[in-house]
Amino acid sequence: MEKIKRVFIRPNSSLNLLSHREIDGLSNPDNQIHALFKQCALAVLNTGAEDDDATKLTEAFSDFSIRAIPESRGIKLVVENAPAHAFVNGRMINGIQDHLFSVLRDIVYTHHKITSGGRFDFSSGDGITDAVFRILRNAGVVKPNRAPNLMVCWGGHAIQRNEYDYTKDVGYQLGLRGFDIATGCGVGAMKGPMKGAVIGHGKQQIRNGRYLGITEPGIIASESPNPTVNELVVLPDIEKRLEAFVRLSHCIIVFPGGAGTAEEVLFLLGLLMHPDNRDIPMPLIFTAPQESADYFKLLDAFIADTLGEQAQSFYQIIIGDPEKVAIQCSQGIEKVHKHRRLTNESYAYNWLLTIPHEMQQPFDPSHDNMRNLKLDREQPPHLLAAELRRAFSGIVAGNVKACGIERVKAHGPFQLQGDKSLIHALNDLLSNFVKQGRMKIKGAYKPCYKL
Repeated sequence: MEKIKRVFIRPNSSLNLLSHREIDGLSNPDNQIHALFKQCALAVLNTGAEDDDATKLTEAFSDFSIRAIPESRGIKLVVENAPAHAFVNGRMINGIQDHLFSVLRDIVYTHHKITSGGRFDFSSGDGITDAVFRILRNAGVVKPNRAPNLMVCWGGHAIQRNEYDYTKDVGYQLGLRGFDIATGCGVGAMKGPMKGAVIGHGKQQIRNGRYLGITEPGIIASESPNPTVNELVVLPDIEKRLEAFVRLSHCIIVFPGGAGTAEEVLFLLGLLMHPDNRDIPMPLIFTAPQESADYFKLLDAFIADTLGEQAQSFYQIIIGDPEKVAIQCSQGIEKVHKHRRLTNESYAYNWLLTIPHEMQQPFDPSHDNMRNLKLDREQPPHLLAAELRRAFSGIVAGNVKACGIERVKAHGPFQLQGDKSLIHALNDLLSNFVKQGRMKIKGAYKPCYKL
């Protein structure tokens, strides 16, 4: 692969200054924060790549390096052996340069102000919610004085061309109505709605459209930010990323996807089924082109088989009608707007939503933890949803995250066990994901799990 041997870059808009301690941490190869920043920086420089294998990226750019150095006017980064497609005429593309400093901002803030400083309470649910808010506020993505209009779009990175085109059509209809878009920032169903919204915003002469990418270190290497993202924020782990999605969102749209999409859906359904959230409006729409109608028939059947009919009442399914999706979103957001006014709740951050502490705890997808998941019906449905979410989270790790790939390589597939009917439903859904090519963008898929 072509590389740029060495380049110096400075921030365009944020994080002009770092303390000596912060610079030392970023520059020390033996420091954890240096390794984390290097991993995320390489992912950002790989923006636009159509691959989801983090290990291949690391191997291809094993000589990549990045470090911060102080100078009289602030800081600059020295980047060596970076992907050449991040540059034009020897200069880094401005959007990628901004993303690089966004990664630096979030990792420095999270590590020095939260992880190392111990200034936040991670032992309580309220403490975790406060930490997520502060990370988002520090990144400038919590916007005051704006009526609800942020559409969160979930869906897979490995989708068919007609499905991708459909996500663009939906994004276009949303853009025409002035809605901003937030996704997981990668390709496929995360890229399409943003591209469509750009056209819709353009036709409405909206020049400050937001295309927010929300990610975390474990996933960014396999889902590099797509070129449309103009705001990027990196949360410390998948659970805080999911919390950021649901607390920032005013409506959520789900497109076809794989294990990661199922994980997101189960997280949200677990919240909506919680008794404390009964009266909090959260519009949720599943949608796909006509040719992919069976996808949501399967997902709907899985939800009914595992969580029951109550869970099905929290969403509607719209097939092959982008305009209807946008109209339903508009109506749903009106309900959100009214509820926020009546309760004096922030438009920018949904503090009222109850997220059980056990759903906020980072799940380490080790073989023991996957084997010991409580996949049975002897628990409230919202807790079963949380356990199923962890199962899919482990499968995502085994599919695309470097740590999960290495564990599966060393110890074999993750073992999942539980009630026979639950395992049967899980097997049906996952088998269809594999048949439809939703687990991996390129190459044959070898399951990282065994049921």
